[in-house]
Amino acid sequence: MIAAREGKDSYLSSFPPFEEGLSGGRRSPLRRLRRQALERFAALGFPTPKDEEWRFTNLAPLTKVAFEPGGPGGRPRLGGREALPDGVLVCGLEEALARHRHLVEPHLARYADYENHAFTALNTAFLCGGAFVYIPAGSVVEEPIYLPYFTDAADRPLVWHRRGLIVAGAGSRARVVESYDGSEGVYFTNAVTEVAVAEGAALDYYRVQQEGKKAFHVATVQVRQDQGSSFTSHAVARGAALARTDLNVVLDAEGCECTLNGLYLAGGGQLVDNHTRIDHARPRCTSHELYKGILGGQARGVFKGKIHVHQGAQKTDAKQTSKTLLLSDDAVIDAQPQLEIYADDVKCTHGASVGQLDEEQLYYLRTRGIGREAARRLLTYAFANDVLGRIRIDPLRAQLEKMLLVKEAP
Repeated sequence: MIAAREGKDSYLSSFPPFEEGLSGGRRSPLRRLRRQALERFAALGFPTPKDEEWRFTNLAPLTKVAFEPGGPGGRPRLGGREALPDGVLVCGLEEALARHRHLVEPHLARYADYENHAFTALNTAFLCGGAFVYIPAGSVVEEPIYLPYFTDAADRPLVWHRRGLIVAGAGSRARVVESYDGSEGVYFTNAVTEVAVAEGAALDYYRVQQEGKKAFHVATVQVRQDQGSSFTSHAVARGAALARTDLNVVLDAEGCECTLNGLYLAGGGQLVDNHTRIDHARPRCTSHELYKGILGGQARGVFKGKIHVHQGAQKTDAKQTSKTLLLSDDAVIDAQPQLEIYADDVKCTHGASVGQLDEEQLYYLRTRGIGREAARRLLTYAFANDVLGRIRIDPLRAQLEKMLLVKEAP
């Protein structure tokens, strides 16, 4: 508790010089929002294992480090094309606020809740830079839009409050890839991405987290869907000493479809924590969720997935599956699939399974001249391929497959 309090105080004391150093200083149009968020962070403090949503994730290694603000960082770019279709915007968040404020303000800080979530409040208080993606109504973006964030080594611990806002207009189609990579130093990425998917739009969202092995990564992705929209998430996490991602989707109108695919890998003493929540707020919506984990060494994994069917959300069809492969006797998984149902005409299922590599399959491969480590890697790849095979960006899928087949196992 003392470390958590001291960690909070270091952020509060670093806010005044941060604010003064901003473009526009105290005259910034975001000043009020930042200050409100800072007050909420001061009141909330960092969560502890006594908080139900954090009882499997001890933040002491994070809160005892006095991180200094690292600045905005990260530059969005379009992969594979020279120009964007007319009206499509991919730019820094500060530029968007200056030139396209009418497109940003209806969505920024409207979905991710900083009133009740400390890390979101902290991110909002230190909001600067980041990325903005706007797809106008009816637009189709054929090439993936890449939002890469890379953290270089520094001579002191730095924190980067990455902020993203993705707005998909009515009837639009796009694919967005958000990636987090970094050096092997000690740093902290505190990321928040807000996503608005308008009526009839279809958005494929890819999130790849490969931070350095001494880094900390805490992220919130908050999605709101409108009538008849489709949102598909592909989340892959391999890096960081401690990685926590909250992915929350609200199906806020009839006929929405949501798919969450996840793959996480950890080894050594890594901790990877995935919390998902799908709110079926309106009738006749569908959601499918599949998360797979591969844990080796003394790694610990957490999966808590909740499907919340609100009162009146009849004809809901929801399915959730969590599967974990343990590659060592010391690896641990805490899996909690959950259903909260307040409607009676629904189809909802959930399940979780944990297992190890099949010795008979290993033996079979070895009798065919395949070494034990290569056989383990092939079986691990086969387990993960159910998720990787759903990735519809060929270069990204090939990169992740190589990671499993070539790099050392978790």
